Amino acid sequence: MTQVVLGENEGIESALRRFKRQVSKAGIFQDMRKKRHFETPIEKEKRKALAKHKQRKRRFRYR
Repeated sequence: MTQVVLGENEGIESALRRFKRQVSKAGIFQDMRKKRHFETPIEKEKRKALAKHKQRKRRFRYR
């Protein structure tokens, strides 16, 4: 759980900026996007295989 406590003379804008930074560091948005729709086991396997292929392709490109 991410919390931001306002300081005495702190504005809402700076607190919101701190909150957004904490949320992005915690990876909450990525997790939310990933769990937005149900993914069947076959779709999950395809997605992981595609990611693995892309990663392998990137790795061998720079050798």
